[in-house]
Order: sequence, then C-alpha cells, then structure tokens
Amino acid sequence: MPGSVPQPRILIVDDNGVDRDLARNALADLADVEGVDGGRACLESLSQRPADLVLCELHLEGWSGLELLGQINQDHPHTDVILIGAFTSLELALDAMRAGAADYLPKPVRPDELRHLVSRILERRGLRAENDHLRTLLSTMDDCRSLAAAVEPAEIHGIALEVLLRRLGRSRGLAVFRGNPAIETEELVVRGFSDEESDRLRLALGGPKRPAVDEAGDAQVLDSGELVELLVASGVETERCLLVPMDAPNQGESGFVLLPEDRRPFAPEDLEVARMVASYGQVGVYNAERYLRAKERAFVDDVTGAYNARYLFAALEHEVRRADRYETNLSVVFIDIDRFKLVNDQHGHLVGSRTLRGLAEVLGGCIRQVDTLARYGGDEFTILLADTDHQTGARVAERIRAAVAETTFEAGPGQTFQITVSVGVASFPAHGDSAEALIDSADKAMYRAKSLGRNRISSAADLVEN
Repeated sequence: MPGSVPQPRILIVDDNGVDRDLARNALADLADVEGVDGGRACLESLSQRPADLVLCELHLEGWSGLELLGQINQDHPHTDVILIGAFTSLELALDAMRAGAADYLPKPVRPDELRHLVSRILERRGLRAENDHLRTLLSTMDDCRSLAAAVEPAEIHGIALEVLLRRLGRSRGLAVFRGNPAIETEELVVRGFSDEESDRLRLALGGPKRPAVDEAGDAQVLDSGELVELLVASGVETERCLLVPMDAPNQGESGFVLLPEDRRPFAPEDLEVARMVASYGQVGVYNAERYLRAKERAFVDDVTGAYNARYLFAALEHEVRRADRYETNLSVVFIDIDRFKLVNDQHGHLVGSRTLRGLAEVLGGCIRQVDTLARYGGDEFTILLADTDHQTGARVAERIRAAVAETTFEAGPGQTFQITVSVGVASFPAHGDSAEALIDSADKAMYRAKSLGRNRISSAADLVEN
C-alpha cells in the first residue's frame, strides 16, 4: 500500500547453500531475506532491487569479500555490508572495517549472535535514516521560504517542483498552475522528460480534456487513475506517481505538482516532505494572489473601474519601448466629455459619477482586449491602442465619438440625457517619441477638437501642419 513502511531487505551472499539457509532462517522474522550464490549474483540482485544490508562471505569462489565490499560501496553506497568468514588475524578484520564494512563476524556463526548484530545495524540504519529525514525536513523548510516570498502565483508551482525534485532525490516532474478562470492564466513547467514526452504532456495537460484534481485533497501516491494514465499515454515509464495539489482556497486558482515514480518507490518520508511543500505552497499562492489583487486595486480607478493615470503612464512607457524595439505601431486616444460640469450642476454628482462609469463601459466596448483604457483624471479618459497605426487610430476615435453620442444616460426615474466627447489622436513616433510627448500631443489634439466646436475628433498631425 502507498505510504506503508517497507520491510528491510537483507541479501546473503555465500557459495555454501547450507550456510545461506542457516542465516536466512535466523533472520527471517527481522527482514525480507534473500540468498544468492556468488559475487556476480549479488551485484545483479542489487541492481534490480536495492538492499539495506548484505551479509557477505569473506572467501567467495573467484571473488574476494573485500573486492565485493568495494564494488558494493561504489555502486550502492547506502547499503551496509557485514563480512562473515574465517578472519585469520586481527589485521584482516581491521582491513574489512577500514574498507567500509559495517561490521564483521567470524565463523562458525551462532544464530543468536547473528540476529543481535543484524538487529543492531538495522536499528542504527533506522536512526540514521530518521536523522537524515529530519535534516531533509529542515532543509525543505528553508527552501520553502522562497515559496512564501514569491509574488507571482504562476511561479510558485515551478519553485515547488524544484524543491521536491531536490529534496526527494528525483529527476522528473511537472508543475501545473491555472489562474482564476476570469483571468485565464496558465503555466506548465516540465523537468527531466524527453522532448517527445514533454510535448505529449503539454498537449494532454493543456487540451480541452485536461485532468481535474480539484478534489484530490492532500498529497498522495497514486497507483491508478487519470493522471497515471496520462503519464503512461505520454510515454513516461511509471506505474505510480506522487500528486501534490496546491490550490488557493476560495480564489479560483488551482494547480499541482506531479512526480512519476522511478525504480525507487515513494516512501512515507517522501509524503511528509511533499505535504510540507504543499502547505507552504498553498499559503504562498494565497498570499501572492492577495498581493496581486491589492496591486491591481492600486492601479484601478474607484469610480469607473478603468485603470488610473499611474497605471496609464507605466503601461505607456512599456508600450513605447516595445514599439521602438520592434518597430511596431502605437496610437493614443485622448477623450474629454463636452461640458460635463453641466451634468453635475443639473443632475448632481451622484449622477455624474454614474455617467463616468457608464462612459467607461461604452469606451471599453469600442476597443480590443489588448488595448488599455484609463481614466486620466476628472472627465478625461485615455486609450492606448497597441500595434495600431495613425489612420486606424483615427477610425477607432471616430467610432468612440459616434458611440458616445448615440448613448442615453439615466438621470433618475423617467429622466435621460446624452453627452458628447471631443477626441484627440496621436501616434508613435510621428507625434512623440516618449510617453510624455505622446500624451501631450494627443491632449493638444483633443483641445483643438474642442476649439473647432466639440463632438469631433482631431489628429495630432493637424497640429504639425498648423
């Protein structure tokens, strides 16, 4: 069962079948015991299935027990070895210990003495493993500080994947993050897979039939189900996988880390590490999302729901640099409500605020999702039209002017009114090669539209001509 404590494994290496059977019978209730004949059979068995302890005859046919000890230490450094045999001198016993043997036992071997020695070594291994696990947990806690410090939710799952791979000693894994459905953010990070496996995993996890893990709960080892089938169908050789869900409660964000099992089965200690990472990761996602929400609120105008002037200038700086680097188009539309003071004077400031909010909705309906709408201040709005030349920008401005003129606003029960806007258009780099210059040109074009009678658009090109 996933998460159960595995029984220690002992490998007995002896050319003498009688001695092998005697040792196996003495240790049968302490561990999973297997006997093999000779050094080559020992190394083949260890390559297929690791052992905690090897009991090795000192004198094997064609092998020296010390030679086999050296090979085991090199290929399987986490396996302890007890050498058993006729130690003709104390120096030979000391050589065995210096070569890395956990202990030695002279022949003939007494069963109770063998059981006592093996029990002591297994207990020592258990204490060592417990200490190693505690150190791993402390190191994991230290690693998890980076999860708590991250401010981008989409980064946290990738960081969690790196922490788990490092602390669990694994080489393959993937992380998936799906933002709030309203934002439609999605990130997929893969590590250690071949290019073909990675492509298949990206296709499967990003497709319309993506697996759902919202009800997975705590970190767990899966030996069946949709995720295991997805890994196998993508060409990943595994029978089980470790699933570490990391969702942000009540925020709509979801994600998980998935590690396929390799030849080394997942242990209960691995689950403990995974659950620690998941706990920190979930807190990190929650905090990062709250930070982003607060950051967004700092850039959003309370009255209209559009971006504010601070965000406008940051976005415009970015778009100007982008347009300059890639030699693309950029246009700015500056909008001012004609005689808006009359709306406030005749209907009150509450109606005035509702009018501004309604106007923002009209403006938003006239532009693309990639464009940026901001309230510049008072009754003025600005729109950044990405990848838009001046001629197209002028058409958008005219569409905005006409849409506003046709819109009816409510002043109260049975009372309606209409407004008009004056619009100026400027484009990069013809009318300004910086954010400030571009805004200034669009603003001056808007004032020219007002001077020509309001409810019209004006181009910054006309300012140059005049």
